[in-house]
Amino acid sequence: MHDRAEQGSSLGLRLDRRTLLAGAGATATLAALGFAPEALAQQGLKLGQPEDFTFESLKARVRQMAAQPYQAPPSPQPDVLQRIDYDAHGKIRFKPEMALWANGPSSWPVTFFHLGRYFQKPVRMHVVEAGRAREIVYDESYFEMPDSSPAHELKPGTGFAGFRLQESRSGHPGRKGEMLDWKNNDWVAFLGASYFRAIGELYQYGLSARGLAIDPAVAGKTEEFPDFTHVWLETPQEGAEYVTLYALLSGPSVAGAYRFRMHRGKGVTMEIETELQLRKDVSRLGIAPLTSMFWYSETLKQTAVDWRPEVHDSDGLALWTGSGERAWRPLNNPPHTIASAFSDNNPRGFGLMQRDREVGHYLDGVSYERRPSLWVETEGDWGKGSVQLVEIPTDDEIHDNIVAMWVPEASARAGSSYNYRYTLHWVADEPFPTTLGKVVATRLGNGGQPGTARPRGVRKFMVEFLGPALEALPFGTKPEVVLSSSRGKFSYVFAEPVPDDVPGHWRAQFDLTVGGSEPVELRCYLKAGDAVLTETWLYQYLPF
Repeated sequence: MHDRAEQGSSLGLRLDRRTLLAGAGATATLAALGFAPEALAQQGLKLGQPEDFTFESLKARVRQMAAQPYQAPPSPQPDVLQRIDYDAHGKIRFKPEMALWANGPSSWPVTFFHLGRYFQKPVRMHVVEAGRAREIVYDESYFEMPDSSPAHELKPGTGFAGFRLQESRSGHPGRKGEMLDWKNNDWVAFLGASYFRAIGELYQYGLSARGLAIDPAVAGKTEEFPDFTHVWLETPQEGAEYVTLYALLSGPSVAGAYRFRMHRGKGVTMEIETELQLRKDVSRLGIAPLTSMFWYSETLKQTAVDWRPEVHDSDGLALWTGSGERAWRPLNNPPHTIASAFSDNNPRGFGLMQRDREVGHYLDGVSYERRPSLWVETEGDWGKGSVQLVEIPTDDEIHDNIVAMWVPEASARAGSSYNYRYTLHWVADEPFPTTLGKVVATRLGNGGQPGTARPRGVRKFMVEFLGPALEALPFGTKPEVVLSSSRGKFSYVFAEPVPDDVPGHWRAQFDLTVGGSEPVELRCYLKAGDAVLTETWLYQYLPF
């Protein structure tokens, strides 16, 4: 579980880029306009000595590191950082005029987070141009801070906690047409271990991604959180529609090289390529891990635990298997930590989604209805393995208690290497839509029929589906409910249209009789003849 990056408040100027020239004179023009390292130094950024840099050289460095004992990044002056608590950290602001690319060529200036009590491991930031990298050396002059701030005691060159990309934009939901300056708006933030986030198309932070997950929810082992210890920001060409950055991942069990190409369009997409080298055996190696928060939803809420109808950043795990099946697994807040595995071969994708967008289902003003969904689109051969879902009990919304990731089938042994390519889509819904009916609600109640004595040990389920395939059903055609269960007995099974006059809105209803307290794995979908009409509803029922 990690502390969440707060949305930024940096200031700055935008460049009139009409004067930028291309071709052979580009280097001189960049220098003249303030983009080259020398100009950045004149701006006030303190830069280290230039060094050659390529992604290939970073991967070679990772291979060398993996062959050596792990060296933890030092925490500079921990006595000082410990005094930069939450309140003191919130009073430290990065100066707008010091932002990398504040005057171009990128449309997305870069600002930096300060170290503090909760972020004590420094990240070495670099700027790259024409294959040469220079470190951006920390100096307190980059930040506004009170005279009494303990941060004044830190030495030059201490490092940063992370960074964010800023943007100007024309408003957001609720403020249409209003032009918002980049100084108050960031769209990507990297902060803490290997965590990063993006706001997606609805202008709201929510769940996070990570570079790698090492042994989450493994009995007898403590989860390891490797760090992005170095980041290289590549100076973009004028007019580039993406930002490229590189990151070095290091932890006791792994060393890794990452390349991110980040696009800001309707949502946010991140093309990611990584090479991983294991130093130690790993019991659960989580590739493309996603981390979110789920407290409760309309499906199951403890009586009077909170006044709000629902509280969650994500409400389900969406799967698109290698064989083409679409599936939806609603999230649980279990009584104890549970890890579920969905075996597959070359999955097409998976993601943690926020499907419920009704404002009235949250009501508290922190915009859970606008939290982004995050989809992992796989590329290349991912082989055999499983999408694994870890659900951790929580009694509040301040904890991230959900992890989804790909775990290779083969044992992760010391000396093993891995290469993966994938794209992260920070959007409102799955980026590759289907005509199949989607699960839009899961409801539980006491089993039996209204007006009769309710039998003990019987649970009623109502699973609602909505989509074009259901809307296209001929009049008078009733879908067939297809059910399976790891244990228990079904009864009172049928499908019916939801009485709300919404075309294509159907629900499957059934009772489940089951004893004991062990989880029950359920599957359900609708079909008409041989035609599958909906995605597959997967649910882990915990008898109570």
